Amino acid sequence: MGEKLILPAEVKVCATCSYWDGERQVDEEMKLVVVADECQGHCLVQETNKPALHDVRQECDCIWEDLGPDEVPPAGGGQ
Repeated sequence: MGEKLILPAEVKVCATCSYWDGERQVDEEMKLVVVADECQGHCLVQETNKPALHDVRQECDCIWEDLGPDEVPPAGGGQ
């Protein structure tokens, strides 16, 4: 396993924002967002490229949003 930098949830970085379209995966065992060190993606809010580990806590024009799983519809259609 390669080296990983684990950040606390309070640190808002582009790779964990739902408005960021860079390459990422979720480690199912650890429940962490995993990106490569050099990974970059496009910020859909600011319409600019950002590095995955870009700290956005001090950016006034950032509309940061938690990355969460999609809701699964209830089985059986509810009828």
